[in-house]
Amino acid sequence: MELRCGLRTTKCQLLVTSLCVMLLGLSIATLSTVTHYGLRFTLISNVSLDSNAYKVIHHTAFYFGICLSMTLILAALLSSAATVQESQCLTATGFFCFALAFCGLIPAACWRYTHSMEVEDSMMDVYDFVYEEVRRNTSSFRRHELTAIHEAFLCCGKHSPFGDTTNVENKTCPPDQVHDEGQDCLQEIQDFLKKHMDFVFLLLGITIGFTVYGMFLTSFLWFSIHFSSNLYRKGKYILRER
Repeated sequence: MELRCGLRTTKCQLLVTSLCVMLLGLSIATLSTVTHYGLRFTLISNVSLDSNAYKVIHHTAFYFGICLSMTLILAALLSSAATVQESQCLTATGFFCFALAFCGLIPAACWRYTHSMEVEDSMMDVYDFVYEEVRRNTSSFRRHELTAIHEAFLCCGKHSPFGDTTNVENKTCPPDQVHDEGQDCLQEIQDFLKKHMDFVFLLLGITIGFTVYGMFLTSFLWFSIHFSSNLYRKGKYILRER
């Protein structure tokens, strides 16, 4: 009786956890899509050179996020089905999906913590390159790209040690941003990316917690189903005729 009561409690907890994991998976998929197709990220990616690391990071983060979100959603669906049907096979598969997602979440969180400066530097390098190209008047196409960046980030120019930048700002900044102070684009890009990366790290941390809890619940459910099935079989008696 106590085993069946514990099994019922575990099933309820696993259903709630599966729902939360599914929502987290959808959140990661949405965040990956916004990061990949968002205006600011897309502008920097399109402008960046092949030698710049940002374009590789940009595409890798998108595909990794989509794969991770699909794994989390699959784990949630399998766990929910295992809870309803009390299937050991589905429970074990759900545990495997949770473990697989965990193995992807930990390196992602560590990478964000150790390589956040690399992402910031690569984005600011792209802006520096475009800005200096426009300052040297070598390309009208670069001037349009710089104007698009200024409009997207709502900033205007930068503090350059190479001379006066007023001419560049007058040509590429929005009219209401030309004379504003404190709108340095390098600082604006850095602040924007820091907020984005902090949100990513928070989402990964919450997902890791629910993933570990899901692994614990699925393993406990598997053993509960196993021992409950054994007890049920032991309670049956078969009478044979002599």
